[in-house]
Amino acid sequence: MAKVFLAGVERRPTDRSLEGALRVSVEAATDLSWLSRGDSVFIKPALNSGYSYPSTTSTQGIAAMVKLLKEKGAGRVVVGDMSGIEHVKLSPKGLSGSTRNLMAKCGMADAVLRSGAELHFFEEAGWNAFYEDYPVAGSHWKKGLMMPSILREMDHIILMPRCGRHTLAGSTLGLKAAVGYWRTDTRLEYHKDAEDLYEKTAEGNTVSTLLTKQRLVVSVADKVLSTYGPDKGYVIEPSTGLVITSESVVAHDMVSLAWLMLNRLEAPSSQLNWFNDPNVSQFVVNMANRWVVSMLGTLIDAIVAERFERNEVNSIWDDRTLNRAYEVLGGRPTVSLEYANDAVPLELKDRLLKMVTFDR
Repeated sequence: MAKVFLAGVERRPTDRSLEGALRVSVEAATDLSWLSRGDSVFIKPALNSGYSYPSTTSTQGIAAMVKLLKEKGAGRVVVGDMSGIEHVKLSPKGLSGSTRNLMAKCGMADAVLRSGAELHFFEEAGWNAFYEDYPVAGSHWKKGLMMPSILREMDHIILMPRCGRHTLAGSTLGLKAAVGYWRTDTRLEYHKDAEDLYEKTAEGNTVSTLLTKQRLVVSVADKVLSTYGPDKGYVIEPSTGLVITSESVVAHDMVSLAWLMLNRLEAPSSQLNWFNDPNVSQFVVNMANRWVVSMLGTLIDAIVAERFERNEVNSIWDDRTLNRAYEVLGGRPTVSLEYANDAVPLELKDRLLKMVTFDR
């Protein structure tokens, strides 16, 4: 049984309201016994671009999480990421773009600093500030994954993704957020060997660093990027938003994907055509992936890249990333939905429960 704790929050919550919902959700999910006074904690957001939430992680959520950790005795709290190849490219020869600038643009940097945490951007430490960590035996990866060296310094990791659509991956939730750790050469293999991109997404979460240090996954989802993604798309602001918290990234993503799919039903049909939501077009997603490969590597890499096949997802049970995650991260969990406050309507509880209950 894997527990996922949900706290409801009103549309466009105040900082105080959001902080309260996050607090009760987190404290329901863990007693934080793993956190000793003075421990260091790394918070990994989703910061693919400089676009504001929900294209990136909620700034309100980040600030609330830092405040809670500090109250519970954390010493050094660091928030960091490396943005997508469209905006930032690190190579042995140098660097173009800046995750720091993108974090400032979306407002997250200011929220982090005001809450008393540090900023860290993997590319600023340089090409050699990464180490090789290895996924589960029998994975689709040809080599180890190049992970940022700062993780070796940290005692704990908390993952704070967002709930959104992704042109290539279908969705960008907790498991997909691991891509932000990887050096450019690891991202190149990920996209170039495209036939098993979904499976490699799940396997990327089996490296020893994440298995031993990641304590919690927390998504603030009072806004949902329901189409296109990862940077642009149609934003849904449901009347009741959710804070989704679990010690299991797999269980978290099962619920987060269900929440994305529910909100996607509210997107107008004009936003679900091939132009606005190109996951409906095999040709578009394959060409988009080759473009990403050309940015990560060379034009030759793009030409010889494997064909990318989009994943048809009509329920959470169709998601290839989750299905591989069940195989490499302890089996398909039976999810127990727990409610940390009384703000979630009964109808919504019933709909979510049906979507995450395997009965086929």
